[in-house]
Amino acid sequence: MLTKPDFIEKKIILVFSKNGDKISFKNDNLILVDKENNIKLQISCYKVFAIFIVGGFNVTTGIIEKSKKFGFSIVFFTMGFKVYASFSYSMEGNTQLRKKQYTTDKSNSIAKKIIINKIENQKNILKKIRGNDSYTTEGEKILENSINKLKAGEFSNYEIMGIEGTSAKVYFNRLFKSMDWKGRQPRVKRDEINLLLDIGYTVLFNYIEAILNIYGFDIYKGNLHQEFYKRKSLVCDIIEPFRVIVDYKIRKCYNLKQLENYKYTINNGQYQLDWEYVSNFVQLILEEISKYKGQIFDFIQQYYRWVMKDKDMNFFPKAVIENDFN
Repeated sequence: MLTKPDFIEKKIILVFSKNGDKISFKNDNLILVDKENNIKLQISCYKVFAIFIVGGFNVTTGIIEKSKKFGFSIVFFTMGFKVYASFSYSMEGNTQLRKKQYTTDKSNSIAKKIIINKIENQKNILKKIRGNDSYTTEGEKILENSINKLKAGEFSNYEIMGIEGTSAKVYFNRLFKSMDWKGRQPRVKRDEINLLLDIGYTVLFNYIEAILNIYGFDIYKGNLHQEFYKRKSLVCDIIEPFRVIVDYKIRKCYNLKQLENYKYTINNGQYQLDWEYVSNFVQLILEEISKYKGQIFDFIQQYYRWVMKDKDMNFFPKAVIENDFN
């Protein structure tokens, strides 16, 4: 099993085929070169956590063999940063874990804990940015009421997601109030911010999926998000309290004017980020995620141990990350 110190040393390698990037291996090192065959990166395969490849790419048996040998995942994205294929490294045969996943009677309680955690982190983001803004202070109080409501009552998963949706509207309206925010619409990409959120969440989603696979979870068996054909419901669950990492980074980049030169095209009412800017944005998101990699790993490791030891809900792990935002 991967230890935290080993995990902290590992990195995600980002490859853009349209830029002419190529991968080769030598003496158990991964070598990334540009179209002029200049070395951009050389790193031990032991330190590779995942390879994200954007655009069309010819896959050889060699890279698959290295993935299996050194335990890293390979994820393929379109130029619009949608996943179209993956080779996920996963612990095989953890039948005890999967039996516990399939037979738990705590799914609803887990769902409530996850959403309380998510709203708490959203509230802490608003607290950080509010200054003397009464509108944002009001938002904090509304989110606190949602947290107290969830803690005090019993709710179906449908009702939990309804409370989460109402809280998210309050949160986003205040977080992005200076950015001509029109509302969150996942995957619709009706404006620049919704598009960037989708891209950022996709990066975070695949990062979390790779860690869950290390432990041998069935990533299709969730708690808040129930089974649906080909939906990785457990990843959808675990990402929830960590979404604020992407949210806050986008707001910070906007305030620092790091996004103002980005160019977009609009097709059928959907925004697309021109491909040469995708690399820059994804690097920004990966850098931000890497700041919290220890907290993400801790949460998933603690969740794994919680499941395996059949602990009660009082010991359910919590993703506490607000003190690290800067």
